[in-house]
Amino acid sequence: MCIIRFCLQFATEMTSRKKTNSATERLRQDYIRLKKDPVPYVVAEPLPSNILEWHYVVTGPENTPYSGGKYHGKLVFPPDFPYKPPSIYMITPNGRFKTNVRLCLSISDYHPDTWNPAWSVSTILTGLLSFMAEKSPTLGSIEMPDCERRRLAVESLDFNLRNKVFCSLFPDTVEVSFLFSWMENFNCDV
Repeated sequence: MCIIRFCLQFATEMTSRKKTNSATERLRQDYIRLKKDPVPYVVAEPLPSNILEWHYVVTGPENTPYSGGKYHGKLVFPPDFPYKPPSIYMITPNGRFKTNVRLCLSISDYHPDTWNPAWSVSTILTGLLSFMAEKSPTLGSIEMPDCERRRLAVESLDFNLRNKVFCSLFPDTVEVSFLFSWMENFNCDV
């Protein structure tokens, strides 16, 4: 009986490792493509310790209530990605999506039936940006006046600078923030 249990456990572990290896390889390829051909308004980095967890920053597009905001979030990929979709979270308060809650989007794990394995990390990020700019309600979305969304856009970078993961994965954004802060303190033209 113990041998059978051991064999079943071993087979399960090997299957799980194969899935994770497949996901890891696909995510590495997506990362290379994303660096060569970035998504407008979005940057993304996987955690150095776990390629199945990616963090992204959406810069609010012009002519939207999010303009100039820096919105940090994360994608959590399943071990069997690309055959199953990721979970999507928004970390920075933004007035469109609840924070630290799985978002119900057609490109997320809420809708595995609409998921397409050909979709890449770039596709997911482009879709997320599109959902952010529209107003249709979904599970995990919130309604807020545009004036509040603009206020949150202004406050977004300060909020993110208190997040260690944000600061470690997006040092360029942090450096630019400190440069602008320094220039403002010394009355330089910004």
